[in-house]
Formats: sequence, structure tokens, C-alpha cells
Amino acid sequence: MSATPAGDTGARRAGAAALLLICAGQFMLVLDISIVNVALPTIQRRLGMSQAELQWIVTGYTLTFGGFLLLGGRMADVFGRRRMFMLGLALFASASLVGGLAQSGVMLILSRGVQGLGGAMVSPAALSLLTTTFHEGPERNRAIGIWGAVAASGGAVGVLMGGILTELVTWRWVFLVNVPVAAVVIALAPRVLAEGRGESKHRPDLPGAATVTAGLVALVFGLSQGGEHSFSDPRAWVALLAAAVLLAVFVAIEQRVSNPLLPFRIFRVSTVVGADLGMLLLAASMFGMVFFLTLYLQRILRLSPIQTGLAWLPMTAFIATSAQLATRFVGRIGVKPLFAGGLLLSSGGMALLSGVSAGGSYAANALPGLVLVSIGMGLAFTTATVAATAGISDGEQGLASGLLVTSQQVGASIGLAVLTAIAAAQTRASVGPPAVALVDGFQLAFRVAIGFGIAGAVAVVALVHDDACLAELRRRKLRALMHRQIAQPVSGQTSPCWPAVADLHQGRATVPAEAVVDA
Repeated sequence: MSATPAGDTGARRAGAAALLLICAGQFMLVLDISIVNVALPTIQRRLGMSQAELQWIVTGYTLTFGGFLLLGGRMADVFGRRRMFMLGLALFASASLVGGLAQSGVMLILSRGVQGLGGAMVSPAALSLLTTTFHEGPERNRAIGIWGAVAASGGAVGVLMGGILTELVTWRWVFLVNVPVAAVVIALAPRVLAEGRGESKHRPDLPGAATVTAGLVALVFGLSQGGEHSFSDPRAWVALLAAAVLLAVFVAIEQRVSNPLLPFRIFRVSTVVGADLGMLLLAASMFGMVFFLTLYLQRILRLSPIQTGLAWLPMTAFIATSAQLATRFVGRIGVKPLFAGGLLLSSGGMALLSGVSAGGSYAANALPGLVLVSIGMGLAFTTATVAATAGISDGEQGLASGLLVTSQQVGASIGLAVLTAIAAAQTRASVGPPAVALVDGFQLAFRVAIGFGIAGAVAVVALVHDDACLAELRRRKLRALMHRQIAQPVSGQTSPCWPAVADLHQGRATVPAEAVVDA
């Protein structure tokens, strides 16, 4: 009689150990995004980077992460989930070590690009391991809930830890902190995690991933060079021309390969197009806001790194609250009004932030806009997960959700490049003192970000169909599902749809039907 309880206890311990390792890997990825933001002004001073160069610390990561994310899921299926999880962590940790030891901006930017590649390998493999380790039903539901909560906490912990490490130790430890964590996870993974592969035998579309990522890098480089110098500068227009060629090659590749990274047939569903455009434009304004407001808090208001970390905490709270409200009322109000309304609220927050001044304060100039943007983000992130998969067959749910994540990362990269270029040009043209000139650039960037949100709302209103979204809610009963997925948008830095991305290579969402309760 005692054998069964002992066996159950052993199984529970093994499951808990596996969950701990998987959560540790995902926590590190989320932590790394928010922890770096607080350190940006210090990094700029220590490495002598311009504002245009500084934005590459963010976009270097998001470009490779977004460009290779869809490929990462398929590679886990072909080469093994545990293997890709470990290789991705090793790559991420190695790049973190290089970044922490970087002696120049170029060295740090390159390390961030490699970090993004490692993250694109780890994330889909991590959740795929989660869904194959735990049985369908309550056991898997609890594991997904814990995984999501841990991922969410990474955003809040990151801003505080980034401030503490930067102020009390050195900015280098915002990167070096990843190394021992990754080393422990990699050492334990073979003992705790089971290897597994999916059923797909298709070769990963590496040429597609490489060309789209290279094209986006060239696009962002051209935009940043145009803003820092001039768009007549050969470095700018040659890069933009190269971007056009590379992206055209990507389209040609996707139309010819048997298993494309991005099957264009998915864009026949207008609601999916509207959701992805809305997410892309929201991310474009959101990442720009985080970048410029961090610089404003430290360089203009003279907040310390720790104070800056504390200043960002309201964002986490208000995103979580509004996401919960969206989850509760989306069935009554509809996806389109909440999605478009969230984008417009974010634009309203940007309008408030455009009033920042050289002689301002956090309470008067930053907090009101930050709160409004955060509320809008929570509404938009949560409803975007519904619209992104509305009208899509079961076999392509994972693809549609993965595309939403990619749209977020690409929007963040391009949006930040555009806003940085505009701000740099405005700062150069300003005739005021240095602080005033810098704020002039921030103000213009926030005003342009208003347009991003409005354009996103227009796209949602024009393309998203509420009947399809409500049918998706009824079919998948996603209100319960979103309660577990809120953990991702809470951080303000990650995607709300990881559960569907993990089994992208299998062409289906990973969350089982048993995990969804009646609304």
C-alpha cells in the first residue's frame, strides 16, 4: 500500500524539479529585458555611446529574438526540446558573459543580438517541455499557471534588480547575473528534463529566418543612421536599399519552400492582420516610451537607478489590473472596442508624456502618462490574443499566435529605431541648452508615438471583426485561458501568447481543451 504513495511522491518531486528548471530559464529571459532598461543611461556614459547607438542595445535583442522565434519552435521539434533548451541557454549565457565584459558599444550590441538568438531557442523549447512533461488536465494547468506567474514576476524583479545592481555594484552585473543561473540549469537539465521531439520531419526554414532578420537589421540600421546623420548619407540609403532587397528575397523564399517559416495564406484572415498590425504599432510606441522615459528619469530628473526601478513599478500594477478587467468584460463589450480603446488610451498617455520638461517632476510629468499607457496596454495585450487567432483553423492556431509574438518584437525594433532617429534629429536642431534640446527630442518622440497608437486603433477598427472574435471566445472559452496568460503581458516586456507558440512547429496551440473552463 505504501508503494503507490511513494511512487506518486517521487513523480511529484521529479515534476517539481522539471518545472523549477523550465521556469528558471524563462524567468531569466524576461528578467534580462527589464533589467537592462534601467541600466541604459549608465551604460551610455560608461561606454560613450550616442543615443542612436544606445537603442541598439534594445533592438539588437528584439530583432534576433523576433526574427528567429518561429524557427526556434521547429528546431526544437526536429533536434529535440531539451537539447535546444540547453543550447539556447548556453548561447544566452555566453552572450551575457561577453556583454558583461564588453569594452565597447559595438561589442555589447553584438552580444545582445546573440542573446536574442539564444532566447528564440529557449522560449518555445521551454513551454514545449512543460506541456510534454505534465499530463493534460489539472496537473498541466497548474504547471502553466506557475510558469506564467514566474514569467510575470521577471518584469517587476528586473527593474528593481537592474537599479540595485547598477547603483550599488556595476552595470556589468545586469548581464553577468545570467551566467551562474544558466550554468546551474544546464548542469541539471540532463538529469531532470526528458528529451523529446515532435512528429514533424520538415527541415527548418533557416534561409527564411536569416533573410528576414538580416532585412530587419538593415532597415533599423538605415533608420538610425538617417536620424543620426542624414538620409542622404550613403550609410543610411544603402542600408535601406539592402533591407528592401533582403525582405523581397524573404518573400520569394517563403513562396517557394515546402515548409515556409511564415505561410502568407494566414494573412487572408483580416482579423488576424488587424491584430498583428495593432500589436506591432502598440509595441512600437511602448518600447519607445520605455526607452525615452528611462533616459528622462535619470538624465533630466536625476533619479538614481534604484529610484528609476521603483518608478516603473506602477506600470506592472496597472497592466495587471486592466488585463484582468479586459478578461472579465470582453465577452460583454467585445474584442474590437477593448482592443482599439486600449490603443487609444495608450496614445492618450503618450500625449501626457509629450509634456515632459527639463524642470519637471516624476509625479507631474511622468506618472500620469505612465498610468494611462499601462491601462491601455493591459486592455490591448489581452484582447490581441483573441483577435490574433480568430477565424483560424485548429491546425494553424500556433502559427497565428507565434505571428503575434513576432509582430510585437518587430514593432518594438522598428518603432524604437524610428523614434530614436526623430528624437536625435530634433535634438540636433534645437537651439536651447543641452538638457532642453534633449527634452525637445523626447517630446517629439512621444508625439509621434501618439500616431502609432491611433494608427493601430484604425487598423483594429477596420480589420478586426467582433463576430469572429466572439466565436473564438465561445469556441476556445478563452476568458479562462487568458487568466493564465495574463502573466506574460503583466511584465510589459513579453508576449501574451507563449502557450500557443511553444508547439508552433506542430501547428497547434499547446493548451489542452481540458484546461479551458466555462466562461
